[in-house]
Amino acid sequence: MHEKKFDIIIIGGGILGVSLGYFLTLNSDANIVILEREKNVSSHTSSRNTGKVHAPFLYDPIKKKIFARISFLGYTMWETYSKSKRISFKQDGVLEIAKEEKDIEVLKKYIEWGIKNGLEEKDIHFLNYQETRAIEPNIICHGSIYCKRDASVNYGLLTTTLKNDYLLAGGKLLNLHEVIGIKNKNDNCVIEIVTKDREKKIITSKYVINTAGGHSLDIAHQLEIGLEFFDLHFRGEYWKAPEEYAKLTSHSIYSVPKRLNFPFLDPHWIIKADGHCEIGPNAVPVFGPYSYHLLDNLKNFLPKTREIFLKKGLWSLFYNREFVSLLTHEIAGSFSKRIMIQRVKQFLPALDPKKFTTRGTSGIRSLIINDKGNFIPDTLLLKNSISLNILNYNSPGATGALPLSAMIVHELINDKLINKVTQPNQLWNIEDIYSKIKF
Repeated sequence: MHEKKFDIIIIGGGILGVSLGYFLTLNSDANIVILEREKNVSSHTSSRNTGKVHAPFLYDPIKKKIFARISFLGYTMWETYSKSKRISFKQDGVLEIAKEEKDIEVLKKYIEWGIKNGLEEKDIHFLNYQETRAIEPNIICHGSIYCKRDASVNYGLLTTTLKNDYLLAGGKLLNLHEVIGIKNKNDNCVIEIVTKDREKKIITSKYVINTAGGHSLDIAHQLEIGLEFFDLHFRGEYWKAPEEYAKLTSHSIYSVPKRLNFPFLDPHWIIKADGHCEIGPNAVPVFGPYSYHLLDNLKNFLPKTREIFLKKGLWSLFYNREFVSLLTHEIAGSFSKRIMIQRVKQFLPALDPKKFTTRGTSGIRSLIINDKGNFIPDTLLLKNSISLNILNYNSPGATGALPLSAMIVHELINDKLINKVTQPNQLWNIEDIYSKIKF
C-alpha cells in the first residue's frame, strides 16, 4: 500500500464536492484532492436530474432554511458562472398549479415563503384560472403561481467545467478511486481506497469533507457520526415525451404535491435545457444509491435489508400513518408508467400515455430518517474535529451547490482549518456570499 497526505480530502465528485474544491483552491493554499469512484465527475445525481435552477418558493424558511437560502442565492451564481463560460442558462420560468380548489391556499403560502426567502414581488405572481390559460392554453387547473426566476441548465456540463477550473487552480482529482474504509487516527483522517485495478491505497488528511451523496451516511457512520440516522433510497424514473408534444407548453409545469412532506412523489411536466420534454419522476424503492438496474438492486438487497431492520427508527416509521399510506398507495402506484402519466394528464389532458415509449435518465434520491421514524426535512451539516459530513443533500441541491460551498469554505477559514489565500479575478467574494446566507 502507498500512502499520500493531503490537507483536505473531499469524498465525492458530484456538483457539491467539485464546487467545494473550486472555492477551496481559489481561496486557500491547502493541498486538496477530490476522490471520485467513477470515471467522470457528476456521474450520478448531479447529472441525473431535471436540470432546473429552482426558485425558493417551495421551501419553508423555518424547516428548510438551508435549502431556502442556498436556492435563492444559487440562481444568480449559476447565471453568472454560465455567462462567464458561455454555457446556456435558459431563464424560462415555471408554473406551479393547483389541481384542486383547496390547493389555492398552498399556492398563497408558497408566495409568502418565496418572498421571505428573498424573491421580490415582481418575480412571483398568482394567476387565476383564466390568467393561467392565457399563457398556457393546454393546462387545466384552478389557478397557479408563475415564477420567472427559474431556469434550465445542464448541471453535468457545469460540474465538468467547474472541475476544469478546480484543476487549473491547483486542485487534484483521483477518479476511479472508491473509499472502502475511513477512520480517525491520532486526529488525522485515514482513508483506504481501491482503484479500478483493485489496488489498495492509503491516503491521509488533516480534514475530510464528506459529499458522497447516497453513500454519505455510510461514511459518516464509519466516523461514528450520525449513528441515530438511517437512509432509504428511491429511484425516480422519467419518460421522454414524443416530438409532437414539444410545443404543448411554454413552461415546465409542477403541481401542488398531494403529500406536502413528500413532493418528489408527484410527477411533473419538464422542459429540459435542450428543449425536449419529460414526465417524472416517480418513486421506486431500491436498495442502494446506484441501483439503476436490477442486478445492482439485487446485489444490495441483503446488506441493506439487514442494516435497516436493525435500526430502531424503522419500526417507528411503520407507525407513521402518512408513510404507511404513502408506501401502499403512492409508491405502489408509481411503478406504473400509465399511472404516472395519467397523473400529469389530469392537468395536461392532451397527453396519450401510449405514445410515451422512451425512458429518460433515472436518478436516485436518498432520504434520511431519525430514530423516531421521522424523515429529516433539511440538509444536515454534521462535524467533528477532523470532518464535515453533508447529509440529506437533495433537491434543490444542484441549485444551491455554489453558495453552500462558499459558505463552508468561509467557515473553514474562520475556524483556522485552512489559510486564506485569495487568487485574483474571482467571480465572487466568499465573505459577501456568507453574509447573505445567515442561517
